[in-house]
Amino acid sequence: MTLPPDHPPIPKPRIGVLLMNLGTPDGPDAKSVKRYLGEFLSDSRVVEIPQIAWQPILRGIILNTRPKKSAHAYAQVWREDGSPLAAITRLQAAALKDSFGPEVLVDWAMRYGNPSISDRLTAMKAAGCERILLAPLYPQYCAATTATANDKAFKHLAGLRWQPAIRTLPPYYDDALYIDALKDSLEEGLSALDFTPDAIVASFHGMPKRTLQQGDPYHCHCQKTARLLGERMGRELTIAFQSRFGPQKWLGPATDETLVALAKAGKTKVAIFAPGFSADCLETLEELSIRGRESFEEAGGTHFAYLPCLNDSPVGVEMLRSILARELEGWVRAG
Repeated sequence: MTLPPDHPPIPKPRIGVLLMNLGTPDGPDAKSVKRYLGEFLSDSRVVEIPQIAWQPILRGIILNTRPKKSAHAYAQVWREDGSPLAAITRLQAAALKDSFGPEVLVDWAMRYGNPSISDRLTAMKAAGCERILLAPLYPQYCAATTATANDKAFKHLAGLRWQPAIRTLPPYYDDALYIDALKDSLEEGLSALDFTPDAIVASFHGMPKRTLQQGDPYHCHCQKTARLLGERMGRELTIAFQSRFGPQKWLGPATDETLVALAKAGKTKVAIFAPGFSADCLETLEELSIRGRESFEEAGGTHFAYLPCLNDSPVGVEMLRSILARELEGWVRAG
């Protein structure tokens, strides 16, 4: 069919896969961190306090004290190619670029900061993506991670006249592909150590305890991931939760307290990893690898190793490729 000469150009129909991760400041400086934290901590999925009560605290106290400290932490882990989380997510997207055929566009975005979910969805739509798989890279479902990433995408879509068809990647906390990838990665890391750990700690990001009481499945998903992985490896894992914030009760046991307790109990050789993070970031590289080591050694620990996330490793990328291919079935021809 011949289009009228004044008809706007129509791109060839494509399919999009948008990898979505939490977010990062644009730089390891206080101004960038303040802007990032302002967006992050204003999300009602993250801080479930009425905004009329929360915003004066956030704007009056937290954003005037926390950014400088956080900027120092970011500076310790910042890479030549930027924030570790953004750099690794970019590499994951690049590794998956040609995985699903020429009609599938793979891109990435951050829930907070840049590149934004809205911007990348706009670019996908302009490139002809009439079907988009939203892929929050959180193995364990949590309203403060998975749901808010999808919320941001849905909010953008609500403003479109011509919306693409949408699918969302389900949590994959108990998926055999994910468990096997963790096992292979963990065993490779352990085999490279010059010591045999007395304990292996699986540290998940913490959440307020009331989220469990309100029906969030996150705690149960974390427990099942650790149980399945421990069974697959044939050894017990010590489960802990990191990154507490504020005075409320959080899921426990706390990672920092667990490391101290292990050292004081005579388990002086420890390896720790973070199976709930798809890519290394501030919480793993600074909180666990740097501060976690300091706490452990001060309590009497002698050997400490942080084992990296799946990141863009071959086993990690192959796991992502497989679970994404499964969710694209019916949209993309197999093989």
